Amino acid sequence: MNSMNHLLDDPMVLRELIMDHYQYPHHHGLTDDPSYRHVHMASDSCIDDITVQSKIVDGIVEDVRFDGVACTISTSSTSMMTDLMIGKTKEQAEAIVDEYFRMIDHKEYDPDVLEEAVAMKNVYKQANRIKCATIGWKAMKQMLEEGEGHE
Repeated sequence: MNSMNHLLDDPMVLRELIMDHYQYPHHHGLTDDPSYRHVHMASDSCIDDITVQSKIVDGIVEDVRFDGVACTISTSSTSMMTDLMIGKTKEQAEAIVDEYFRMIDHKEYDPDVLEEAVAMKNVYKQANRIKCATIGWKAMKQMLEEGEGHE
């Protein structure tokens, strides 16, 4: 994984990762399956207006999806988040979310835990982009805190 970390120090690699997730977002599109929780998030400082859905069963994040109108940073960071959440236990998912917010707050964090989401590591330099980089993650955090849906 160290080679990945080395690559993530290259601004061009970071930019390519962000653009790839923006152009081809992962787990994009909502479901009408009632077993999914959903959180709608809108920004007052950007075009971001998204809904994030998750299916948490027996303490495992089985699926995460999102859709809506969103800027490059918001779309990319949420796409990266969906990749990281699926298949994790609730505890693992919460730890990843906490690690991401530490990175965004420019505190010490473990890049290995965040994988491609490390591409957002310089967002703290642009205060007006922090909300964009965290909107999907805040929705996920809320769903993790709420726990599993009522069957």
